[in-house]
Amino acid sequence: MLRSANAINMDTKGRIAMPTRYRDSLLESCHGQFVCTIDLQSPCLLIYPLNEWLVIEKKLSALSSTNPIERRVQRLVLGYATETELDKGGRLLIAPTLRKHAKLEKKVMLVGQFNKFELWDEDMWQQQVEADLLEGLPAGELLTESLKGFSL
Repeated sequence: MLRSANAINMDTKGRIAMPTRYRDSLLESCHGQFVCTIDLQSPCLLIYPLNEWLVIEKKLSALSSTNPIERRVQRLVLGYATETELDKGGRLLIAPTLRKHAKLEKKVMLVGQFNKFELWDEDMWQQQVEADLLEGLPAGELLTESLKGFSL
């Protein structure tokens, strides 16, 4: 399970160091191979271990290429999908087109989200967290069924 928010520095070549707590399990589960693509709803990137990406790719291939909305999802998610792998130093190279799309600079946040990571510009991440906290959760009938019985 991938979880927690990690402040990381991206080097001038666009590489990020994978936190050591994830390395061994990721080397075992996906041999250090990943696919990075854009998030369609937030200004961040999604980094999937290859085994998790294959599940997403199968779902994408099941979408209709004749439906304009489904085709748009395929075009954007697959069009930006870039394979990358951990180097000997435990770093991942993020492609320039992806860095540009997410406006990534030196300071980034790698955020575990169960089966994938989100990669955010640090300032954008802070803005998103503040906006999420300010907005809070809806009450009553606006809550999804999944959230109605959820408590921490």
